[in-house]
Amino acid sequence: MYLYLVAIAWVYVVLLMAMTEVSFIAGLMTFFFYCAFPLSVILYVMGSPQRKRKRQAAEKAKRLADAEAANDNSSAP
Repeated sequence: MYLYLVAIAWVYVVLLMAMTEVSFIAGLMTFFFYCAFPLSVILYVMGSPQRKRKRQAAEKAKRLADAEAANDNSSAP
């Protein structure tokens, strides 16, 4: 939760930095190299544990569903 608050504040700071550049291209490059690229990498890395937990939960649910299906098929005449 706090990571997103920090990210939003950083976007604001870098946006103000980009607006003070002398040209539009310089401002765009400042925004990309100080904000968009680094934040995308940081948010991706920080989200890895959550993606791993979600993937493991989906695999566990699939195994349970497969086990139930196998039990239902074996008990049928």
